[in-house]
Amino acid sequence: MDSEAFIYEKLADIAGEGSVLEHESMSSHCSFRAGGEARFFVTVQDEDRLFKLMDFIEGRELPWFLLGNGSNLLVSDAGYDGIIIRLGRGFENISVEGDRITAGSAAMLSRIAAFAAENSLSGMEFASGIPGSLGGALTMNAGAYGGEMKDIVEEVRIYFCGSGVTAADNAAMEFGYRNSLIKKRRGIVLGSSLRLTPGDREQICAKAAEFNRQRREKQPLEYPSAGSTFKRPEGNYAGKLISDAGCKGMCVGGACVSEKHAGFVINKGNATAGDIYSLMCKVQKKVRQDFDVMLEPEVILLGAFEENE
Repeated sequence: MDSEAFIYEKLADIAGEGSVLEHESMSSHCSFRAGGEARFFVTVQDEDRLFKLMDFIEGRELPWFLLGNGSNLLVSDAGYDGIIIRLGRGFENISVEGDRITAGSAAMLSRIAAFAAENSLSGMEFASGIPGSLGGALTMNAGAYGGEMKDIVEEVRIYFCGSGVTAADNAAMEFGYRNSLIKKRRGIVLGSSLRLTPGDREQICAKAAEFNRQRREKQPLEYPSAGSTFKRPEGNYAGKLISDAGCKGMCVGGACVSEKHAGFVINKGNATAGDIYSLMCKVQKKVRQDFDVMLEPEVILLGAFEENE
């Protein structure tokens, strides 16, 4: 078994000086503002370094997790005994040609939406307030206000360990509700081309502004959270079921079900990851008890979790 010192040296050699952190608190990298430490936290600035890094990680069979913007992630208080990979500035590029925008996977969705509006391109208004990266949005087919990534994706460049880079068109991405090829077959999104529709810049900006106004009005944006905690069950809404089950305002430690929107679990005051997870479990049990519906988490859980009774 490789020593931690050996692993650190190899990671630093590949990623570059200052690109590897040890025992990094994940609470600083997740929108819940909770969670333990990552054994190694590596920032990779370009594709060449990424491919070399993955060859080393996979060759040594080391556990790894690709971090986007951390807006849909809960890391356990025990932390993650593996390698967190974050894509750096070399993956943040955005360009336009005609009605097509090409962007790197680390580019923020809100930034791409603003860029589209500046270039009078419509189709990304729904994404203007989603606090995630392009790679994360493609992985989970993020959506809001009637729009989803599958509606605008033309092609996605993906790195699969052992088989290199693949260009997947919209159909090959196998988009579904909060699902995609990336979830079914573990890969790393490098970038994507998005096909949009020419439109009136003022109307595009007005539509995005209205969506953002609705977000501010209806969602508890003043508290740390990971957005919608649970997926929408078929034929219903998670928030409505949670509210009807009497869970609004329910708390475990510093974690609470938002009074403003029951679909959100929020960190109301120094909540631990354990608090958040235990509250999620309590909500699931109550909704199942009352309505015979098992809510499925939309939030990704990383590390070891135990429910506290």
